[in-house]
Amino acid sequence: MKYVVAWKPRPGGSAAENEAAAARALEVFSKWTPSSDTTFHQFVARVDGEGGFAVTEGDDPTSAARDIAKFAPFLEYTVYPVLDVAEAAGILAEAVEWRKSIA
Repeated sequence: MKYVVAWKPRPGGSAAENEAAAARALEVFSKWTPSSDTTFHQFVARVDGEGGFAVTEGDDPTSAARDIAKFAPFLEYTVYPVLDVAEAAGILAEAVEWRKSIA
């Protein structure tokens, strides 16, 4: 299954607290490696510093949960299961044909 993972910094805190949280998140990130059964196709950061996105693929959603949990104190996540466009278009075409068959 492919996923698009979006993250952004957790809101709240003073400027000093936010800076300390960012420093700690970078320290944790420097020691982290993705789960071995997860493939990262894209791993990008927003240019405004307000989060980022990853396109990942893996068969075990618990691996994604483990990776996300490591950064949960610092970041809020939204995870979207996705399909390649060609596959989704084929599914949509099947649905259109099915609806046409209903008289």
